[in-house]
Amino acid sequence: MSKLTPVLSAHWDQPDSFTIEAYTRNGGYTASKKALAMDPDAVIQLVKDSGLRGRGGAGFPTGMKWGFIPQGDNKDHYLVVNADESEPGTCKDTPLLMANPHVLIEGCIIACHAIRAERAFIYIRGEVTHVVRRVNAAIADAYKAGHLGKGIDITLHIGAGAYICGEETALLDSLEGFRGQPRLRPPFPAIAGLYARPTVVNNVESISSVPAIINNGAEWYQSMGTEKSKGATLYSLSGHVNNPGQFEAPLGITLREILELAGGVRTGHQLKFWTPGGSSTPLFTDAHLDTPLDYEGVAAAGSMLGTKALQIFDETTCVVRAVLRWTEFYKHESCGKCTPCREGTWWLVQILRDLENGTGTEADLEKLLDLCDNIMGRSFCALGDGATSPITSSIKYFRDEYIAHVTNGACPFDPVKSTLFAGAVK
Repeated sequence: MSKLTPVLSAHWDQPDSFTIEAYTRNGGYTASKKALAMDPDAVIQLVKDSGLRGRGGAGFPTGMKWGFIPQGDNKDHYLVVNADESEPGTCKDTPLLMANPHVLIEGCIIACHAIRAERAFIYIRGEVTHVVRRVNAAIADAYKAGHLGKGIDITLHIGAGAYICGEETALLDSLEGFRGQPRLRPPFPAIAGLYARPTVVNNVESISSVPAIINNGAEWYQSMGTEKSKGATLYSLSGHVNNPGQFEAPLGITLREILELAGGVRTGHQLKFWTPGGSSTPLFTDAHLDTPLDYEGVAAAGSMLGTKALQIFDETTCVVRAVLRWTEFYKHESCGKCTPCREGTWWLVQILRDLENGTGTEADLEKLLDLCDNIMGRSFCALGDGATSPITSSIKYFRDEYIAHVTNGACPFDPVKSTLFAGAVK
């Protein structure tokens, strides 16, 4: 069985892990000192050699993204950190920022030096007030200690709670004071991003992974993970499991192994379906327990690794109800810029509600699939695509369950049994 590999989470068990004193005590801010003494291009090359891929969902090589920034253009460059963690089930950046915000700050210093930027922006959800306060305090402490303010500054920007701002160009529009809506590309942010200047947009975990790479080297990072998916990452395990939480392990670990580490599916029940990368990725079933959880392995099995949000559902869960709840979220969070997503998600919800209530027909399944086909690949950004993924995959694996709603004239599942308090209900 694979072992956990604590890198980002190495000191989370220390009660003061979030303080600058604890971070410094554990070797913090040595990587930035080392990186600032290096040539910026050498830093980019080191990150490229490490094989670090973006942890925000797409898995694009981080060093390559940095290398896209044009040099010698006499323009301001910007680093933007995407902390707008909003997707149902995705919950890795929030605990990381609560437990160790200084690793992100140090990563920002290194990244800014590499791309020749003097300012970084951390864009975070406004609802997570406790995280905002912690990161804000950490930035203030970094200034007091002299790590910031000497050629590199960080601005914390509080978002208004829009899921669409997790899309990098919508995030940039929001930072500029506009309504968060995706931009047409090209131009890409590396050429014309924030304030029409060359910009790198990276996820919290991506930037936070950089200090360890600087300190330990590319070969050390490559020693973890798989051939094309290097390093360790945070897997967020939630749902019907005995011990949910964050599990930092090498890419390529399987859900079966993570479940063993987490004490298995809740006692007395069995796995029915799960998401490998959050609610916007196609569902998996117990047949996929041994699928390698890396970018290539999950893609080959028909889904996406995404944000590594492993949501576990046992046999008490109605898949139609679960998919309906996710789809209601995507309908609500659609920015309305494009017709396929704006109108399509509304109709998906209407049909799914009829099916869940037992008033739908078998023909509605084909209508659902037809709607998904007209949204997939035709929406302005990936929100529309993500909204279709749980629907099409659930019909693929659980078509009989959809039909049962139609033939029974109601949902055949007891909604209380799927709750964690089911045993307490009389």
